Amino acid sequence: MLRRLHSEQPDSFAFTAANQAWAEAQLTKFPEGRQASGVIPLLWRAQEQEGWLSKPAIESIADMLGMAYIRVLEVATFYFMFQLKPVGSVAHIQICGTTSCMLCGSEDLIGICQEVIAKNAHEISADGKFSWEEVECLGACTNAPMAQIGKDYYEDLTAEKFRDLLKAFENGEVPTPGPQNGRFAAEPLGGLTSLKDKTGEAANGSVALANALGDTIKRIQGDEVPIITKPKPKTKTAAAAGQGPTMLDGPREGGGDDLKKIKGVGPKLEADLNDKGVWHYDQIAAWTEAEVKWADDNLVKFKGRVSRDDWVGQAKLLAEGGDTAFSKKVDKGDVY
Repeated sequence: MLRRLHSEQPDSFAFTAANQAWAEAQLTKFPEGRQASGVIPLLWRAQEQEGWLSKPAIESIADMLGMAYIRVLEVATFYFMFQLKPVGSVAHIQICGTTSCMLCGSEDLIGICQEVIAKNAHEISADGKFSWEEVECLGACTNAPMAQIGKDYYEDLTAEKFRDLLKAFENGEVPTPGPQNGRFAAEPLGGLTSLKDKTGEAANGSVALANALGDTIKRIQGDEVPIITKPKPKTKTAAAAGQGPTMLDGPREGGGDDLKKIKGVGPKLEADLNDKGVWHYDQIAAWTEAEVKWADDNLVKFKGRVSRDDWVGQAKLLAEGGDTAFSKKVDKGDVY
């Protein structure tokens, strides 16, 4: 299935302050130089905040991770859990249409979505509150038919119960997730034949936790739970006076060089380098080993990038009017 970015895009994206802190905390989980491993959780957090993934969100996360835009776009378009179009402001309904659910009535649920929400999947209802889609197996076959609404499963549905759920969400309520026919979990419909000792609890652990959190359809702003950060190991820096390279107050006559032709430098990092006084290839080409170490510790967010990507070697070729394999891709438009 071809997945494209939505034709209408917002002008910008920014994490909330709390989500930004959360995202930065996630990156401490990965070794230096491996922050790209955080691309899926950061994309997911952006979707949790906005409801869908926009082009500015994808590019913002790419800048955070030092990745080419196209690489993050590849991830976002590959995984169907990422919504590339706006969704309903209240909830996006995912109806399981695989065999067990289909045999047990999922087509009736889809019919209700077409009647109450919108005729076609991924269309937003007239009031802007809901959207829907049919998805493949969600792994709750014993409790078919079912739907994932927001973060939770609503199982053992009938057409009538499903209509009631939609009405409850529309009224600002958060219905209890899990089985909707009185089952505790996934025991036989005819009643237990073994393990008959009930715990006496009103709901199973998953449902009880969902009820306690009450966040089935809540957009995550990041301040719901405390952020636990992994302490960064202490490292020696080379930021002592005299070890940093010479900086410029601004570009020389004719303007600065396109530092994005250096592998490892994206638009955001180029702006940061310019702001700190790095404008030209020959500046970087002249860096000594000590100055590279200083730059790794002070000019880039993710330590080791300057030496790892051999900025000095790349800059020497570019300063002499040559090309690198990466700069050729930039010139061809293969890097976004």
